[in-house]
Amino acid sequence: MLPYRVLARYPQSPDTVTLLLEPEHRAARRFRAGQFMMLYRWGVGEIAVSVSGDPTTTGDLLEHTVRAVGAVSRALHDSPVGAMIGVRGPFGRGWQPDSATGHDLVIVGGGVGLAPLRPLVLAVLAERADYRRVILITGARTPADLLFRHDQADWSATGAIELYQTVDQPAPEWTGSVGFVTEPLAQLRLDPQHTTAFLCGPEPMLRFCAHTLQRNGIAAGDIRVSLERNMQCGVARCGHCQLGPLLLCRDGPIVDYAVAGPLLAVREL
Repeated sequence: MLPYRVLARYPQSPDTVTLLLEPEHRAARRFRAGQFMMLYRWGVGEIAVSVSGDPTTTGDLLEHTVRAVGAVSRALHDSPVGAMIGVRGPFGRGWQPDSATGHDLVIVGGGVGLAPLRPLVLAVLAERADYRRVILITGARTPADLLFRHDQADWSATGAIELYQTVDQPAPEWTGSVGFVTEPLAQLRLDPQHTTAFLCGPEPMLRFCAHTLQRNGIAAGDIRVSLERNMQCGVARCGHCQLGPLLLCRDGPIVDYAVAGPLLAVREL
């Protein structure tokens, strides 16, 4: 475990913050978009958190976006500038955008699910000429819960990305769509033979989005989902993150839907 210090905090929503971490001594290995780190708050515990920073940068800083939903995540969320956080990793399989070169990309993030997708978007933008259409659909409970709002606006303003935003509960000033992310997804006209999709969010959202894409002719093997289970060791030894034959800290968190779909359909898993 490597000690990192909180260099800055960037609030994203009422219960979510992005922490910028700098190594106290030695830095962790370079991460790939979609991988996660094990973050430890001394005296509280350790959890898996996806990296939300830019994988194309050469520096040693890390960015992690944390939603306060439990004791450890709240302790990390509340960490002030200067606090020490233990870091292990990176672990797991990434999004592998290079394997989708020449394709249209459909990227769907629900709620805090945009955080693990942000490195993918930044990696794609760094090699934008390698891809055809890049479509980003983001959803949240309310407009205040949309993550990386300035990033999303900048990505859309350049014309490099087609952006669709939707919320469940609109605020008075909200002029965008209201509803689930499956609604703008279902309205897209896609080339099913040359489209790769990347999905991150709650498991019901993953299933509904994958089914919508499959109805449009996109093969399950061209749909990639980020799966969560109780990751504790990060090195496929403890078994807490098991999903059927998979250990998600090793075989995930990014899994093709051809593999993930049948497993998610088994209620006991």
